[in-house]
This record gives sequence, structure tokens and C-alpha cells, in this order.
Amino acid sequence: MIRWFLFSGLIVASIILGIAYRDYHQFLNHPSENDQAVVFEVMQGDSLGVVSSRLQEAGLINNNRWFKLLAFKSKAEASIKTGVYSIQPATTPVTILSTLVAGRVNQYSITFVEGWSFKQLLQVLGKNVHIKQTITGMSYDAIMSRLGYPGQHPEGRFFPETYFFINNTSDLDILKRAYEKMQKNLTEEWENRDRKLPLKTPYEALILASIIEKETGRAGERAEIAGVFIRRLRKNMLLQTDPTVIYGMGERYKGNIRRKDLRTDTPYNTYTRFGLPPTPIAMPGQAALHAAVHPKQGDTLFFVAKGNGSHIFSATLKQHNQAVNQYQKKQRVKQ
Repeated sequence: MIRWFLFSGLIVASIILGIAYRDYHQFLNHPSENDQAVVFEVMQGDSLGVVSSRLQEAGLINNNRWFKLLAFKSKAEASIKTGVYSIQPATTPVTILSTLVAGRVNQYSITFVEGWSFKQLLQVLGKNVHIKQTITGMSYDAIMSRLGYPGQHPEGRFFPETYFFINNTSDLDILKRAYEKMQKNLTEEWENRDRKLPLKTPYEALILASIIEKETGRAGERAEIAGVFIRRLRKNMLLQTDPTVIYGMGERYKGNIRRKDLRTDTPYNTYTRFGLPPTPIAMPGQAALHAAVHPKQGDTLFFVAKGNGSHIFSATLKQHNQAVNQYQKKQRVKQ
């Protein structure tokens, strides 16, 4: 009788184990039932049990105990990484676990646009809810000190690009990446520059590039505008570029420049001061950096906007005045 009970018990246990084995393997390949991506966050201090339970609550798995077993069998119970994940529809538990272990967290992005000022950059940076804000209300000097570059003016020193980051990345981390990217690109352009430029340092090239960036958005014109400014610098002519005047006006600029503004001296007024302004006036992109150190050869010294985004270039003041009369009778022009 005892043997029969033992035999019967073994049979029942085998059946139970067989069912469990079948259920476990069905679980491994059972896709999640979400019909769109689910944002799932693993927080600091979450245990495997907590993660498993929340995965089941979110409908991403159908058995949290099997998920824990999968993690133990994979020796991954202590390897799940914190972060925000985007779990796609019909994802299996095996893939979910590998995603959490690999730390393939959901990434966010922020874009810094060519021609933006540092003030505009900070405004966009400060509005991003996925970025940890640590420099709110700080002065420019304090921000640069926190970045490790005390005494540097921040304008133009951050490369305009789209930066990807994980949730809760600090604003300083993103700024540091943008700063280092600009330094790298500027250094490369400077090392490969035309050798007879009237520019003494990479920083002067950065300043010129920022002016080029603000003067035109047309790819085919950047090198030609650079050529005009380089020739003016060589001849010790005033640059007479409106974007620097606007930058120097600061909050006084209301959308247009008056003759009074052109005569009002500021460190950035290139109608009253010779040479480059003391700092960049915006973030130049790669094309503007390249143009600044590879200007187009020629004899043009003037340009005027045609009103469609392009410019007319002239070699003499007479030609320039004719272009002004033709294209900008009612607009203030570069002279």
C-alpha cells in the first residue's frame, strides 16, 4: 500500500512538474499584450520582486513568479538597471529581461539650433522635463565655473546639434557634451585652415563663424560672406555687420535697427569699432565654422540682402549702392 502511495505521488509530482515545465516555457515565448509602446521605469532600489510585480501590473508579462525564475536561471536577478524603458508591443519576457539587464533605456533628445544665443539655449534646456535642472538662476560666470571653464564667456561655445540622453540627466552633463563637441570641431577646422588668414586664434575663427551663421542660412553663400569679412579685416575696414549691432543692443532691440543704433557705440558695434567683436554672437554650425577658415577667394567687399534670403555681392561701393537701390530701397542695408 505504501509503495502504491509513493508510486502515485511520484506520478502526480511528475504531472505537476510537467505542467509547470510546459507553462514556464509557454511563458518565455508569450508576447506582451500591449498594442502600443509602454513606458516602464525601474527606480533606484527596486528589487526583482518589485520589478516583476510591476511588469505584470502593466500587462507586459502574465506571471511575475515565472519572470523571477527566468531572472534567477539567467543569473540576472541583480543585474537589472535603473532607467526609463520603452517596451514595444508583443515583446516576450526573455526580450524584456535582456532589455532591462542591458540597460537599453528610453532616450530623450534636445536640439540646439544653429544661430541660437546662449540665452535661448538655456531657455530650452530649462524647459525640458526629462533633464535634471541644476543651474537654474545661475549667472553665466557661475555656469562656466561649474563646467570647469571659469572666466570664459559662454556665447558660441556650445555646438548646435541634437543630443540624446536618458531621463534625469543633468543640464550640466548636456552642456559639457555640447561644449566638448564645439571644441573638437573648432580644433579640427583650425588645424586644416587656410594658412594666410588674418585670424590669430581658434577663438577668433569662432567669433567670425558666429557672424557668418547670423548673416546667412544659405549654404552656397557662407564661404563668400566669409571672404568679404576676411578681406575687410585685411584692409582694416569696418565689418559693418548688423547681427553684431543687434547683439550689442541686447534687450533694447525691438525688431529693427535705426540709424541712431548704428551710431551708438557698444563693444559689439562693428559700425563704430574695427575688427571682430569681443565674443561670438551665436552658436555657429559646422558649415559656418568651415567657411570662416576657408573663405572664398575674390575681390568682393560688400553684400546686400535681396529680400529672398540670398545676397548680392559687390567689389566696389558704387556697385554696392546700385544693389542697395535695386533691392533694399526701404530697408536698412549693409554698407
